[in-house]
Amino acid sequence: MTDSPASPTDVTPEVEPESAARLFGDRIHLARSFTAELIARGEELGLIGPIELPRIWTRHILNSVVVAPLLRPGRVGDIGSGAGLPGLVLAIARPDVTMVLIEPMERRTDWLRAESERLGLDNVEVVRARSEEVGRELELGQVTARAVSALSKLIPITRPLLASGGQLVFLKGARVHDEIDAAQKQIRKAGLSDVEVLELGAGDVAEVTRVFRATVV
Repeated sequence: MTDSPASPTDVTPEVEPESAARLFGDRIHLARSFTAELIARGEELGLIGPIELPRIWTRHILNSVVVAPLLRPGRVGDIGSGAGLPGLVLAIARPDVTMVLIEPMERRTDWLRAESERLGLDNVEVVRARSEEVGRELELGQVTARAVSALSKLIPITRPLLASGGQLVFLKGARVHDEIDAAQKQIRKAGLSDVEVLELGAGDVAEVTRVFRATVV
């Protein structure tokens, strides 16, 4: 007789890696509080699945925070913020940046507002909308996105949010170069320059975070 597989409630959350304190610095207490709340309520609210708990820090929290040095002081939009990855994580790490979290689902915007208030983050704005429904009135200097869609779809819906000199800063997977090849038409039409892929977090995370970055001409 074989043992039955563990139920989702048996999944043990990942212990905080040593690198977390180094990456968040004196903001680590906020990162810990956010992560604990995500572990406690994330599945119930449909923000994360139970299989994510054993990798909550390395795959989600640290995967997001390593992007923080790429942000410019000012206003940064996060498309499809969902659970706050990377939007709330970046707001924690970069108090000098106003993170504008753009999310269409009400229960998720409720979570984003509640968490930013609970954590005392005064550099967060939550906008309930699809990215196609907002424009340059948000006055964004950069736009981020994580696990939203392929570049061929993501670029056309985010480019209108930025004026000349703005940047797209998207967290992508291992096939990012294939996505770039497939999105050449959209890249040209959007007038993007300095297209590059950055690999962040080496030595701090188990798998580097790949970032697509491009500047609007």
